Order: sequence, then C-alpha cells, then structure tokens
Amino acid sequence: MIAVVGALGWLVLVVLFGAVVPVVPTGAAVSGAAALAFHEHHPLIIVLVIAAGALGAYLGDLAMYALCRFGGEQLARRLRWLRDEEHLAAVKERLHKTQVPVLLVSRLIPGGRVPVLLAAAFVGLAWRTFVVANAPACALWACVYAGIGVAGGSIFPKPWQGVVAAVALILVVNQTMSWWNRRREARAAAC
Repeated sequence: MIAVVGALGWLVLVVLFGAVVPVVPTGAAVSGAAALAFHEHHPLIIVLVIAAGALGAYLGDLAMYALCRFGGEQLARRLRWLRDEEHLAAVKERLHKTQVPVLLVSRLIPGGRVPVLLAAAFVGLAWRTFVVANAPACALWACVYAGIGVAGGSIFPKPWQGVVAAVALILVVNQTMSWWNRRREARAAAC
C-alpha cells in the first residue's frame, strides 16, 4: 500500500509539473497509471489514480492561472486573437456566462488550456470563479484520460502493453491536434 501511495504522490507531482510546463504529456501519465491500476484488479486504485490526476491538474492550473494573472499580460499582447477587441469581448462574455463549459472544453482539447487561461486572466476572471469552475474540468479530464488507460489495460494482457498503447494513443492525438492547430493558424495568417 505504501508503494501505491508513493506512486500516486508522484503522479500528482508529474501532472502538476506538466500543467505548468505544458510540454510534459500529463494525459499520458494518467492513462499509463490507470492502465497499470487496471491490472491490479482493484477498482479503488483506479479511483485514486483519477483523484491524483485531477488534484495534480487542479493545482497546476491554479499555478498556471496565477502566472497568467501576474505576468501573462505581456504574453497575451503577443497573441493576435487577444488583441482583437471583438474577439476579446466574446471570450469575456463566454467566460462570464459559462465558466465551467469553457474550462471543460479547454481542458479536453490538447493545446486549448493555456490560451483559455491567458484569456481568462486577461479579461480578469475572478479567482473565486476560476477556483470553483476549474474543479469539474480537472475531474472530467482525469476521468477521460484514466478511461483511455483502462481501455488500453483491458485490451492487452500484460500491463506494460496497455501502458505503451495508452501513452502512444495520447501522444498521437496530441501531436495530431497540434499539427491541425498550426495548419489552421497558418491558413488564417495567409488570408
């Protein structure tokens, strides 16, 4: 049991670090841990993986939001879509009306979280609002990635095969989404 607690502690730290340094594949970490937990044949461990992933994501998002609130204005000014007053007004309105859905979608789309956090900080979304609205987003995110890990763990007979499959799937999806976003931005810049 001590090994499980230690592993969950590391998972929290890895996801927290990855939420602040977005190059770390945090979804893959949660999926891999869930695939390993599936082979333990103990559902409580999967629930603890989800909780650890959500906690790490939540704490990392709080740190990232703090960075965006206190230093993100310079970065936000470099992003064209945040300088556009109409677009900024639309984002502000969406964030004030539906914080939870906006944060849910941003958490689930690879590469979508940081721009939304910057926009929320730039428009002055209250801390209290962010703290409350981001909790379900992190919980859903952890459930989705743990579900991918459990699926990978259930398909393959050996734990390492499920981990490799889950991590590979997450990395392929993330890279595909990043490529698609870069391509879309290049087209928009060309117009």
